[in-house]
Amino acid sequence: MALLFPAALAAFAALIVPLIIHIARKSEQQPTDFAALRWLRSRPKPRSRLRFDEWPLLLIRLALLALAALWLAQPVLFGAGDDRPYVAIVAGAQVAPGTLGDARIHWLAPGFPKIDQPQPEGPQPVASLIRQLDAELPAKTPLTIVTPTILEGADANRLRLSRKVTWRIASGAMAATGNKPALPLAISIRHDQAHRDALRYIRGAALVWQPAESDSKIDSLPTDASLPEKGRILVWLAGGTLPDSVIDWTKQGGTLLVASDAHPPAKEAAQPLWRDAVGKTLAEALPLGKGRLIRFIRPLAPSYMPELLETDFPDHLRALITDQPAPSHVAAADYAPLSGGRAYDQPPRQLRPWLAILIALLLTTERWLATRRSRSIAP
Repeated sequence: MALLFPAALAAFAALIVPLIIHIARKSEQQPTDFAALRWLRSRPKPRSRLRFDEWPLLLIRLALLALAALWLAQPVLFGAGDDRPYVAIVAGAQVAPGTLGDARIHWLAPGFPKIDQPQPEGPQPVASLIRQLDAELPAKTPLTIVTPTILEGADANRLRLSRKVTWRIASGAMAATGNKPALPLAISIRHDQAHRDALRYIRGAALVWQPAESDSKIDSLPTDASLPEKGRILVWLAGGTLPDSVIDWTKQGGTLLVASDAHPPAKEAAQPLWRDAVGKTLAEALPLGKGRLIRFIRPLAPSYMPELLETDFPDHLRALITDQPAPSHVAAADYAPLSGGRAYDQPPRQLRPWLAILIALLLTTERWLATRRSRSIAP
């Protein structure tokens, strides 16, 4: 338990008000003079004692002021989240809720509606929703995600969450995200002898983009060949300092993709474009005049970059070049989240509503005690 505004506890000073009222309460006894008693020798008056009448009413008023001061201090309770198992079902997955045990079952959709609500329609941002769920659930809450065989709305990289997730694959299919077919790209490759092995990975990915007319869209030549015309993508697979002609070509609005051992000119802060499963950068981009330079961080060899052998490498490479998100469909078996991610602090539970109810009950009781007929003079 904690206080968001502890300075408000200064309002406890108001507790002196009921005490003053009860001390100053006039006595119900009225003195009456008798003539026969006027000649009696006066005796010193006994010492008056501090006296409180109607203790229940006094205590309730003190409690009211104390609760009001505590309400102003905004008390909250940390660690009061629901730790019951949580099951999120991706729309399209065919699963019987009765097979999931005694758990909270919700749809993996914005707002996380309960399973008794209608199934969400249309494509869903699955990756973003899983991250949100991981951040909002308490750290000790078991999380199960039920997904169909193929996921739509996935990110380019596997998720890394703060907890270990039970990843269940069921039958069914999600609604398609409606990605438009990728248009063929005109790509030109310039390479040296040292990068012959890297050439086949780039060329192989480019062939996937335009299988029907790949030969007319890809030209692969040595580095001493002339540079392509504007509107094409230039891949420079050679080490060392980039030639001035290549830099000028890029500054005029071209897109240049270079190997990890190429040395670009003095650059501004590079922006990571592609990360591996553990979050390390695979490729970065920086502006160059009116164009854009993209540089691989690792050598284009499977021993350094295993992603070259993945089936989605052509999609990632195309996303780098076109500055567009990679296709979001992925096999659910390959997208099971990893653990070890950042754990998020849970929002505390507000106690002010409960204090408001208690204050209302005490106020009703105080008014009843203060206005009942059996009372004499009210303080």
